[in-house]
Amino acid sequence: MKLIIQRTTGAVLSIDNKKYSETGFGLVVLFGTKTGDLPDSCGILADKLVNLRIFEDDQKKMNLSALDVGADIMIASQFTLYADTRKGRRPSYGDAMEPVKAEIQYNLFIERVSASGLKVATGSFGASMDITFTNHGPVTIILEHDAD
Repeated sequence: MKLIIQRTTGAVLSIDNKKYSETGFGLVVLFGTKTGDLPDSCGILADKLVNLRIFEDDQKKMNLSALDVGADIMIASQFTLYADTRKGRRPSYGDAMEPVKAEIQYNLFIERVSASGLKVATGSFGASMDITFTNHGPVTIILEHDAD
């Protein structure tokens, strides 16, 4: 399972040119899952996400977590995180989890993050989405968890 996390001052997610959800100061999270990922990874990564110290304290050091600052969290599904570009020029997505199972994992991850009490906004699984946001910092972190 893989997350791309970006700090933001706010985000708007649109589907078919219509605002679907939005957040204020916090995180934009792209969520991808691959064949073989287990549901336990959702809880492990959700806990890591909300407790990861990537927000600045008064001394401008990244010592504060999303929980500490009351961050909003935008979560969008992103199967392309498992693109294989080793051969040719067109990415292969053979490692990405098949959609029915991936949607279950995506919803479980959202449930686990929401249990933190933070405001969580989402996209619509499988939809073509546009996300507009400012990468604040900029800060971009990749989190992965393999059940192996």
